[in-house]
Amino acid sequence: MSENQDINRGFWSRVFHLYYDGFRSMTVGKTLWFIIGIKLFIFFFVLKFLFFPDFLSTKCDTNQEKAEYVRQQLTGNQEPVDADHADD
Repeated sequence: MSENQDINRGFWSRVFHLYYDGFRSMTVGKTLWFIIGIKLFIFFFVLKFLFFPDFLSTKCDTNQEKAEYVRQQLTGNQEPVDADHADD
């Protein structure tokens, strides 16, 4: 590509074409990226469901109850605070 055409293209277009052309000419790298993609899928989708169940749904029904439960666990306060009478 000539230098004049390269100047006229936008920054993000040049970045895209840099990676696109580099990835297209890879041989071993494509296999490595495929393996990385599989590992990321396993880490973020499969292991999430096995090791991080939705704990709050078993303890609370509504979003308000979930928020109150988290607040109580973080602050160690066992009594719910009434916002209208907090200054008493």
